[in-house]
Amino acid sequence: MKRAVIRGIVQWLGLLTFGAVGFGALWYLLEPPWQWILSLAWLVPVAVLAHWAESSPYRRQVRALSSMIAGWRDSDFALSIRSSNVPELQALTEELNSVGELLRRERHHLVQRELLLQTVIQASPMAVLLCDQSGRVVLSNVMANQWFGHGGRLAGHALEQIADQLPESLREALQQEGETLCSFGPEAAPESYHVSRTRFDLNGQIHHLVLVREMTRELSRREAAVWKKVIRVMSHEINNSLAPISSLAHSGRQFAEQGDTQPLARVFDTIENRARHLDDFIAGYARFAKLSAPAIQRVEVEPFLASLCAPLDCRYALENPASHGSFDPAQIEQVLINLVKNALEAGSSAGEVSVHWVEEGGCPALQVRDRGQGMTAESMEKALLPFYSTKRSGTGLGLALAREILEAHDGSIALTPREGGGTQVSLRFPAVAAGQA
Repeated sequence: MKRAVIRGIVQWLGLLTFGAVGFGALWYLLEPPWQWILSLAWLVPVAVLAHWAESSPYRRQVRALSSMIAGWRDSDFALSIRSSNVPELQALTEELNSVGELLRRERHHLVQRELLLQTVIQASPMAVLLCDQSGRVVLSNVMANQWFGHGGRLAGHALEQIADQLPESLREALQQEGETLCSFGPEAAPESYHVSRTRFDLNGQIHHLVLVREMTRELSRREAAVWKKVIRVMSHEINNSLAPISSLAHSGRQFAEQGDTQPLARVFDTIENRARHLDDFIAGYARFAKLSAPAIQRVEVEPFLASLCAPLDCRYALENPASHGSFDPAQIEQVLINLVKNALEAGSSAGEVSVHWVEEGGCPALQVRDRGQGMTAESMEKALLPFYSTKRSGTGLGLALAREILEAHDGSIALTPREGGGTQVSLRFPAVAAGQA
């Protein structure tokens, strides 16, 4: 390379020397004004040649930089440029090379993350479908291809066309935004699926991400675990009632054989109490299992709270006496009575228990406040679970039944500690349940 450069320089020097000798000879032979014309004819090409020789490195470097930036536009970051001998372009070249190296690293990391995400999606036990705005599948994983495409690829097919071959409940769940749990198949052994459909923007276009998870085995395991717990709780409660009844019946027989009738009244009272407790326990399970759909209606809040709190000897409050709500008064009354009784059993006096109609986060709510012994953080986390109770004689169904009733109203229930001691239970209703008369 260096030899070629030296050879080129020598050639140019030879040409310039020859040109200078020729110019001198012609200058000597000619007379004015031809000497001046010859001078101009010589100087103009020399000036042009000198300018070209000086600007040539600039042009080469600028062309190289332009090619590199054009490659970036086409997502090609592999090109780098040798540092320029021109001081004015050297710093620019080094900076652009640094930017190119940074883009190469970022592109490599992006490709690695994309490969990792693709591997996770393909290995997922859930069926994953990504649909564009027109409803056509643009991405599907192995599980989706097996479930819905019989092993073939689903890309390019319309989701509606794929869903036409599925059971009705699953087909409706695939078209519904949000999360859905659907079941189909024979009643003895139904198949259950959790379907999630989410809408989001990708590259400025609306897409839908559909996740389908098979839940049959998991639900069966959970159902079996719940049944085992139900059997344990029922066995414990029934044995707690039957054991003293059996013992007292044996004692009553002995008293009767001995002719001693005085202790029989106490024996029979105890048997009656244990039988009543067992009846209440079974009735609680029956109510929990046979909860009917709420008959939601317009309810005037002030008369409702007045009739509820009077027999319970507790206070009530609401900001606007003309407030009304939309709920099932019988079911909500059942919940509030249970909550007030829990507050009294927790150590609150009747005067310290109050029911309030308030607004929480734009939604109407009924709050039951007490000044009892309160609940621990662990107890509050588990209080809404079925069969959990901190009371020795509790069934663990009161708050669980309250949660079922509120969820049937599209509402929620929350327990929070009160400053200064006690607990507050909030029954939140949907925003449409509020209004003013």
